Amino acid sequence: MSRNAAVPTVGVEEEFLLTDPETGAPVAKSMEVARTARDNGLDLPLELTRCQVEANTGIHSEPAQLLAELRDLRRAVASCAEKTGARLLAVAVPPTGTGMTSITDTPRYRRIAARFGMLAHEQQLCGCHVHIGVPDRGAALRASNFLRPLLPLFLALTANSAIYRGVDTGYASWRHIMWGRWPSAGPPPYFASTADYDTAVGMLLSTGAILDRKMVYWDVRPSVTYPTVEVRISDIPATVEETALLATLVRATVMTALVSPPQPAPRFADELLRVACWRAARDGITGELVDPANGRTIAGRDWLAELIAVVRPALEQVGEYRFAAETAAAVLARGNGAVRQRRAFRAHHDLGDVLTELAEATLQGCR
Repeated sequence: MSRNAAVPTVGVEEEFLLTDPETGAPVAKSMEVARTARDNGLDLPLELTRCQVEANTGIHSEPAQLLAELRDLRRAVASCAEKTGARLLAVAVPPTGTGMTSITDTPRYRRIAARFGMLAHEQQLCGCHVHIGVPDRGAALRASNFLRPLLPLFLALTANSAIYRGVDTGYASWRHIMWGRWPSAGPPPYFASTADYDTAVGMLLSTGAILDRKMVYWDVRPSVTYPTVEVRISDIPATVEETALLATLVRATVMTALVSPPQPAPRFADELLRVACWRAARDGITGELVDPANGRTIAGRDWLAELIAVVRPALEQVGEYRFAAETAAAVLARGNGAVRQRRAFRAHHDLGDVLTELAEATLQGCR
């Protein structure tokens, strides 16, 4: 890869759960946290339900700057939550608690709740979205096609929702299973052109499956708001280092996809990709995954090593190879969010241990 090739920018959105500090149950305090944050010069976008908050980084070219801002944001948002009597957790589903939560009172969110009912009211799901700058929508779709077969690996790497409402779900990412109930969610089709993409989105609009283009919830898509390709499959990672690793690997993959001359993206059955994502959600990074590009079964850690090797030229171009290799090794050795949740839960079957582990991971390296 040429060292003169353009280096795309990267930005990250992290969604967090607001919980009761004693019970760990979700609490509807997003408005209060957002007001507290605003008083401290921080703008937090409101999510569909009132037990969630989102923190967005700026646009970065340097990985060290991105990691530093991710740390600053988690520390600041956790402090704002604490001032309202809530605890911030980087976890993709509620580990404990029962029932539904209230919908954020905005016209758009009220419309979504009216159209989609229980899907909206049970939307206590926290993900992480990585935005990579691209020249145009055509480049975004070329990158999307290239990223499609890697979606199961990105999901397995960041899985952080094994425990749901006091039960081990049997899945590393229960969020992925629940998120898939939305009609516009899941892995996208292969798109041959921007017209092809627009036709698919038009179908979702005309059938009432979405209210607007922001509701295109595919796991990777051209962003509606920014000149980026957006990878949305990830659970909110347990730690900032895992979020930075995801962003680093996604950017290197996009760089590899768009290098001139472009590499052709593999084509395969949509159902194989859906099954591969289900397998990744169930088994996580410590299990056996399905590579939809060729149908093979491969250990998650081996596939991760293969990806780092494939995108190494891009990683080296931006000085991120050592970070990616060392952080990936550290995550595999320590365990990602799902592994840490289960390890804490199985020790004494005490949800308090799980909540303590999650709270520590959320601010690990941020203090």
